[in-house]
Amino acid sequence: MDPLLLLLSGVAIVFVGILFLKLHPFFTLVLAAMFEGAFTSGDLLVEHWMGQGLSEEAAREKASQPFGLRVAQALGETCGKIGIVICMASIIGKCLLDSGAALRIVRSFLKTAGEKRAPAAMGASGFVLGIPVFFDTVFYLLIPLAKALGASTQKNYGLYVLAIIAGGTIAHSQVPPTPVNIDIGAMMLGGIIIGGLAASVGMVYAYAINRKKPIPLRPSGDPSEKALPEWDSIEDDQLPGLWLSLTPIVLPLILLSGKTVFTVATDAMGITSPNWLGHAIQLLGDKNVALTLAASVGLYTLFRKREGGRDVLKNAMQSALASGGIILLITCAGGAFGGMLQQSGIGPKVAGISDSVAIGFLPMAFLLTSLIRTVQGSATVAMITSVGILAPMATPEALGFHPLYLAMVIGFGSKPFPWMNDSGFWIISKMSGMTEGETLLNFSCMATIMAMAGLIFTVIASALFPLV
Repeated sequence: MDPLLLLLSGVAIVFVGILFLKLHPFFTLVLAAMFEGAFTSGDLLVEHWMGQGLSEEAAREKASQPFGLRVAQALGETCGKIGIVICMASIIGKCLLDSGAALRIVRSFLKTAGEKRAPAAMGASGFVLGIPVFFDTVFYLLIPLAKALGASTQKNYGLYVLAIIAGGTIAHSQVPPTPVNIDIGAMMLGGIIIGGLAASVGMVYAYAINRKKPIPLRPSGDPSEKALPEWDSIEDDQLPGLWLSLTPIVLPLILLSGKTVFTVATDAMGITSPNWLGHAIQLLGDKNVALTLAASVGLYTLFRKREGGRDVLKNAMQSALASGGIILLITCAGGAFGGMLQQSGIGPKVAGISDSVAIGFLPMAFLLTSLIRTVQGSATVAMITSVGILAPMATPEALGFHPLYLAMVIGFGSKPFPWMNDSGFWIISKMSGMTEGETLLNFSCMATIMAMAGLIFTVIASALFPLV
């Protein structure tokens, strides 16, 4: 079947199943993935696997696998990337809420920043944390604080969630690691300036949609959230200390960012570190290890605060993993659907459209990346695919401006339009408690608006300051 027709059919299955028939997202996404896998031709599968670096013989062997096995492998690959992180983040969130640590952080946060500046501070936090840490991890770590803020202020919960998204998603695509071979300092500076402007536009939309259609703080599967409305009656001396409360959030950020800084610094200065030091930093800087250590600290915080001993820890982990398991299943199903779309040959099909697009180079790069992102779901794959197509032209002589601007446009192009084939869509939807329709209206629309704003700012900057 033609990749474009296959894409449209899969999209129809997802939208009709989830939005109209109200089927469970896991079932619907797996069904759509099965459909994509069943009707993708063998030749396109061979081309896909050869594009992944396999020999023709190995590619044909992969293409001959039953489509059900390929769906299961794509689901498992997604689980391997995020499974431990989601489960450990669920435990961290449960412990922060049940121990009162989240409430301690929120009260200190509001005392320092003030309630009026809380959304901006959340957005800035998401942006800063998104520099060394992938967005998914940033969202896992900050969503308990958004819930705590929403419970404490009794308003603006959706605004707090969107603030985290605005800062974190932009930093993910605009600040190193960069998709094009650009000087890390230049990319970081440009990403902070223009990415910050784009995130600010996103915050304007967040304020507007929050006034028009506010998102209530509703249960998202975590039993501990039932206690949130009662937090105002808790005295400060009943809460854990601020530093202990912050540790489950700060510790993984230090470990993850420390690994990034260490790697960049040693490579830049040509330093060869002792093997034991390098191994230790790589081990502790692994996202799975870092989140597991943070979850251990969270359990300790809960254990020392509440009576009940081991039963408290047992119950906390059981309820956290029960809610985290649902999120994980839906997210992995979305990853399987996106994986089948990638195997269907839709990426090269969309990339071929660029040959007939007679518009400016930066808008063309943005459009190409956006199309690839929207149809197959992965921002990273979209950036890598666009770079593969556009990198040969990424020189100041060919562009007429610094390649930095091309890298930024590719990053912005990876933002629109996130929907049900994006694992991040489901993480945001299920962990925040938003419905699928609310997630489309809030997250997807805001991401698209920020991307368009980023494109406009980048084109203007390339004209005013070509840097060549």
